[in-house]
Amino acid sequence: MTRVLEFIVALIIVVVVGVVVGIIMPGSGHVERSLVVSKDLRQVYDMVSNFRTFPDYGVLRAYDPRTQYTLSGSAFGPGSEISWSSQDLKVGDGKLTIANATPAFNKIDSTVNSAEITWNVDNAWRGSDKHFTLDLLRQGNTGKLTKITWSYDVGYGFNLLDRYSNLYIHGQPDAFIQYSLNNLQNALASVPNVDYSDLIPYMEQPKATPVLLVSTQINLKGGLIDAMNDAVPAAENEIKAAAKKLGVNITGPRIVYTTNFGDQTYSFDVAMPIDNANLNVNGQSYQLAPETPPSLASQVASASTSATPANAPALNPGDKDRNGRLVIDSNVRAMLAFGKPTLMAKWNGTIVGVKNTREQLEAYAQTHGLKFNEITDRSYDIEAQPEVKDNSGNITTYAQYEVYLPVGDIEGVTGGAAPAQTPEQQGGMKQPGVLSNNPQPASSSTAPAPASSAAK
Repeated sequence: MTRVLEFIVALIIVVVVGVVVGIIMPGSGHVERSLVVSKDLRQVYDMVSNFRTFPDYGVLRAYDPRTQYTLSGSAFGPGSEISWSSQDLKVGDGKLTIANATPAFNKIDSTVNSAEITWNVDNAWRGSDKHFTLDLLRQGNTGKLTKITWSYDVGYGFNLLDRYSNLYIHGQPDAFIQYSLNNLQNALASVPNVDYSDLIPYMEQPKATPVLLVSTQINLKGGLIDAMNDAVPAAENEIKAAAKKLGVNITGPRIVYTTNFGDQTYSFDVAMPIDNANLNVNGQSYQLAPETPPSLASQVASASTSATPANAPALNPGDKDRNGRLVIDSNVRAMLAFGKPTLMAKWNGTIVGVKNTREQLEAYAQTHGLKFNEITDRSYDIEAQPEVKDNSGNITTYAQYEVYLPVGDIEGVTGGAAPAQTPEQQGGMKQPGVLSNNPQPASSSTAPAPASSAAK
């Protein structure tokens, strides 16, 4: 009996000590990790103020490659949500929600030195008011470095078990931050160092449109503008002649599809929209279809040499070329263009700025989780407004180009379809209009201004 009483007393003492220690232990927990990345603060801000890129750098799929993600809520900024599920107990089920992003995305410019994004955490970790905070601080002599401090905070209240869990805050929460932060650094490293702060991109859904096109290639040694001024009109004349022969009408301005923009050469297709997707070629009727690019390897190989491989078999009118396009004659092809969600921005100036705008769109797409593949869905631009010159040859109205980058779904993520609008679009930011009565645009040897800066 004495031993039983001794056991009960000892148990009471253990419980009392446990309660006292639990009460003494902190009612909240905090852990943080930091690193400096060689990226502008705007790019880092954009990547962590949406969850469309999270599956690429979050540590969860390293624990369980079969982790399932679902995107919901807003596409970008506060209200964005990502949830996950896994049979692996280390991953489990959970959800992140962007609760706050300060300042707003349209306030992030070169004068802003810090920003803060808060993610609410809903998972099996013990405690309440769980959240990650990502503090961004501009650093470096030129301000092109960003210090990322990723912290985790949790409240335990008077729940003693929760308070004891603070002993393990350097377990899963800390590991989640450390590994995800390292992966985030790698994801940011893949984004080109392109300043897109003045870009105002919109999401567009161009409807499928029949086009006639001519593939060509120019040498860049003599300058892009002069070479394009020769090649594009020549291709347009071939297309117009083919359209007349086919009995169809040209319905819009010219389109340029980029195949490969190298250091010495530029390969591209010049296209023009027509009013009929059913063409009669040599007495045979053909219904146009989207192009079907060949494999990545063969596409890259051919793009680095010429638009058509030298050993390609001769094609006759009515045949399909290696891209699945209908052969009209020796140079002209036909296909069904557009029809996919596309990121679009406008550029006022010479055609030199189109390449710069396309690079800005690609960097923007990467930080915003808009997936693109230039091999299977090439970028293109439309000359929406030709430049106008006076009798002396001076430009009185800039040319305006609409530059398009087709984007697709995030593979393996539910709700990963391209969003209907960009944050700029949702915020009512206006794209630049056609500019006139301004100094002449930059020459081919001068780097152009950002796509929308001229409108300011």
